[in-house]
Amino acid sequence: MTAVPRVVVQPGDVALSEWHAIYQGAVVALDPASASAIRKGAAAVEAIIARQEPVYGINTGFGKLASVRIAADDLERLQRNIVLSHAAGVGEAMPRAIVRLMLALKLASLAQGASGVRPVTIAMLQAMLDKDVLPAVPCQGSVGASGDLAPLAHMAAAMIGVGEVLVDGKRLPAAAALQRHGLEPLTLGPKEGLALLNGTQFSTAYALAGLFEAGKLLQTALVTGILSTEAAKGSDAPFDARIHRLCRHPGQLQCAQALRELMAGSGIRASHLTGDDRVQDPYCLRCQPQVMGAALDVLSHAASLLGTEANGVSDNPLVFPEEGVALSGGNFHAEPVAFAADMMALALCEVGALAERRIALLVDPALSRLPAFLTPTPGLDSGFMIPQVTAAALVSENKQRAAPASIDSIPTSANQEDHVSMAAHAARRLLPMAENLAHILAIELLAACQGCDFHLPLRSSAAIERVRAVLREQVPHLEHDRLIAVDIAAAAGLVRSGAVIDAAGIALPEAWR
Repeated sequence: MTAVPRVVVQPGDVALSEWHAIYQGAVVALDPASASAIRKGAAAVEAIIARQEPVYGINTGFGKLASVRIAADDLERLQRNIVLSHAAGVGEAMPRAIVRLMLALKLASLAQGASGVRPVTIAMLQAMLDKDVLPAVPCQGSVGASGDLAPLAHMAAAMIGVGEVLVDGKRLPAAAALQRHGLEPLTLGPKEGLALLNGTQFSTAYALAGLFEAGKLLQTALVTGILSTEAAKGSDAPFDARIHRLCRHPGQLQCAQALRELMAGSGIRASHLTGDDRVQDPYCLRCQPQVMGAALDVLSHAASLLGTEANGVSDNPLVFPEEGVALSGGNFHAEPVAFAADMMALALCEVGALAERRIALLVDPALSRLPAFLTPTPGLDSGFMIPQVTAAALVSENKQRAAPASIDSIPTSANQEDHVSMAAHAARRLLPMAENLAHILAIELLAACQGCDFHLPLRSSAAIERVRAVLREQVPHLEHDRLIAVDIAAAAGLVRSGAVIDAAGIALPEAWR
């Protein structure tokens, strides 16, 4: 058996590649060196309580009720109440992989000591990860400031034995599941309920998941783009390095190089180097480096924003043990996450839009010079007529989803929280968009391989022929119409798994991994 990777989380210094490993199922272990900062933060909260100073969230009400002073005897109840009252989420439960990522992000944030939580609270988060007892968290209900309150409240509720958890894919009452795994429900200390609820970990977990999927799909689209170029007998001249050095965009330079390498040594390209009466290819072939490079630059910038957010502390108020003070601020405002997610949505949309235009080119004999709809017997057979329609439908869905979420602020909490980021919505829509893109690329993979079949015995480059071989192991050439949804599902599996990238041997610099 292959050993499960292990990530030692060093609070404030976790690489994106480590978050990616956690997303893929790596074991999470908190660096023991964080223990000192945790103890100092908890001691600072105790000192503030002893001084009987009014500090938001420690001995006051929350939100619009911040001016209400809470008696010392009610501080424990105050923290339990905030969890129960804020656990107001609705909708489907978060996917397991994203829940684990959210817990790990929260662990890394709290362990920096600025939230004032006790070691026992950190230990509960670690134990739930260790034992795979994951909170059942509804995915709707956050506006992305004062943190992801409702989703994180459901996480905290499971820690105190309320609500439900996911164990082995089944929903169980939290109290019973904790008992079964030898865990005592947590009794929250001062500020701990607020510390668990405040933060951007829900939005950031979804945004990171979107980033990781988008990076894989962008690389896949470079491969399917070359397959389409070969099927249409397009030119590799637009990928010439001299062109892109003059434009200077780093993503464009990287994508152009990848496209050149994917096409290098192609017999199909060699067959029409001379005597081709077409002067220029359509934009969907010719402008691949520019569009894909812009998408790559956007993902790289989003990766930088999310890497910073993931390593930060987004609680409020923040405890500074050295000075013995707690300061109220707004690190819970997830505008950086919202902007990153909005940018990624644009990239996902445009990569799919370009791929769909290539599919449309291939099925049109006036443009591709291939049989109509890529079938040997057009008329009797419809070939790839409707898969192109499906791709068009998915592109339009992604266009609708790509509208910026970050500009859609709405006041909450009786106008105390009067500007919010909508980061949760911005981030949550990325995975459905990525799934749409995976199917668009699957259709392009099928159509482009079908187009290349018509050029036999001519063959493409070694890299592209490996990709064709991987597809043909699962999906034969379309000689006559058959239930094509089965073919699309098989190709989509290859796209999702990364098999297309692996077969091609493509290796873009990946800032997000």
